[in-house]
Amino acid sequence: MKRVNKSLDINVDKQQVYEIRIEQDYSHLAEMLKSLDMGNRKFMIVTDSMVGKLYTKQITDVLQPIAKSIHTYVFPAGEKSKNLDTVRACYDQLILEGFDRNDVLIALGGGVVGDLTGFLAATYLRGIRFVQLPTSLLAMVDSSIGGKTGVDFNSYKNMIGAFYQPRLVYMNLSTLQSLEPNHFYSGMSEIIKHGLIKDEEYYRWIKEHQKQIKDKDFDILAEMIYRSCQIKKTFVEEDPKETGVRAILNFGHTIGHSIEKIKNFDLLHGECISIGMVAAAFISLKRGYINQETYDDLKNTLEAFYQPITVTGIEINKVLKATKLDKKMDAGHIKFILLKPIGKGIIDTTVSEDEIYEAIQSVSIH
Repeated sequence: MKRVNKSLDINVDKQQVYEIRIEQDYSHLAEMLKSLDMGNRKFMIVTDSMVGKLYTKQITDVLQPIAKSIHTYVFPAGEKSKNLDTVRACYDQLILEGFDRNDVLIALGGGVVGDLTGFLAATYLRGIRFVQLPTSLLAMVDSSIGGKTGVDFNSYKNMIGAFYQPRLVYMNLSTLQSLEPNHFYSGMSEIIKHGLIKDEEYYRWIKEHQKQIKDKDFDILAEMIYRSCQIKKTFVEEDPKETGVRAILNFGHTIGHSIEKIKNFDLLHGECISIGMVAAAFISLKRGYINQETYDDLKNTLEAFYQPITVTGIEINKVLKATKLDKKMDAGHIKFILLKPIGKGIIDTTVSEDEIYEAIQSVSIH
């Protein structure tokens, strides 16, 4: 196996540049932190009960030679911990340990850990430095990049948050080997999304390399993650605060997030986005933006990576009502993302309530 070492820089508002580093282990982490003036600082590793058991000691050993001190904050794994109570408890520990603005938070885990730690970093002392160490496929290609941070509030997903960029995103591809299969494939929904909204050739590449992806071929995973990060980078650099084109990254999210809420987070995030993408593609089909063959191919591709394309046990009107509480509302209109065609996502604020109802109905099985 040849050494994996890929990187790209994200330039936000022509001011803050940070690196996304794709590696096969954590052997370069300490030197990178030192180069960012993070030597001889206090570190707080924020992680969850699942990831913490696997990697906290490894990260502690890596940081030990450069750290002033190392502390850990572990919360119960799962979306249900992504709330202000968890944040409050970590604030208490940061204050107790005397963390100042020059110290560093380490987000070690998947999307829940990254979003919550980023929000902590944005709000503690009005801003403390943090580093993303994503350990899930979904976090590597999506939530760790771009500075979206937040927590859920009364089951409304990411309702409280801030845009706050990490100083470094360091991906150790070896961590993907420890993922449960359903969590690994959940990340494929966002990856497939990147091809659908931005790069038809990449979408074809994903389908052509299906076997190697499922076998977790190291070089193929590195290439796939790199290409998805490039697409995310393009949107983030053009629109850091999601006032325009960055919203295209939300393809499948309006209905997907609503299903996630109605199902009380019993489905994985990527699974809900998969269902949401099929619903959005249904509207695209009905409007004549894509043809039946494309619509069927999209569903087949998601199913090929074990992602659901339908959902049971939902009330369509409840899901519809939840879409109206979407954070991406603009003057009472939902910024709905449609395909026109594969490889080109568009923002549409004219999608009607009837269209959304029919789309939800198309993915609902009773």
